[in-house]
Amino acid sequence: MELLKIILLNVLVNNYVLGQFLGICPLIGVSSKTETATGMSAAVTFVITIASIVTFVIQKYILNRFGIEFMQTIVFILVIATLVQFVEMALKKMSPNLYSALGVFLPLITTNCVVLGVAVNNITEGYNILETIASAIGASLGFAIAIILLAAIREKLELNQNIPDCFKGVPIAFVAIGLMSMAFIGFAGLV
Repeated sequence: MELLKIILLNVLVNNYVLGQFLGICPLIGVSSKTETATGMSAAVTFVITIASIVTFVIQKYILNRFGIEFMQTIVFILVIATLVQFVEMALKKMSPNLYSALGVFLPLITTNCVVLGVAVNNITEGYNILETIASAIGASLGFAIAIILLAAIREKLELNQNIPDCFKGVPIAFVAIGLMSMAFIGFAGLV
């Protein structure tokens, strides 16, 4: 039951994108089409989950054991960068169309603050390995929900002719993110 609570907290209540505003760059950059948003969310899900597990093990068995906790951020970024390289190579081989559609935003997963934020938050909260995995899955689902919903909204908005020119594109996306964030505040008392 505790694991389900952690997942729901990260998906709905403490959504990293809509509640903490982490990962806005890929949210804006890749959310113009649901196809690319789905591909990005799958890539980020893989990186967040594996990075959370690896960083947990490194923190517990290396950084804490040798008293070098101050190296946490540097080590975590190196782990995330390595995982992103694996995802990039896999997508290039398995799905060249998605690889080219994601473009520059795929390597930017390395600097996506959601990935680092989840890894650091798992350590800060003192989660064990199962709770870390639950947190990573919840954060990934929350990111996926946010980016796919925004992509669907932006696709619908592209068909709307009543939007003033000054709001077309990224400005209306920011308005949509703000409205989505306010809607997700409604989940605050859920868990």
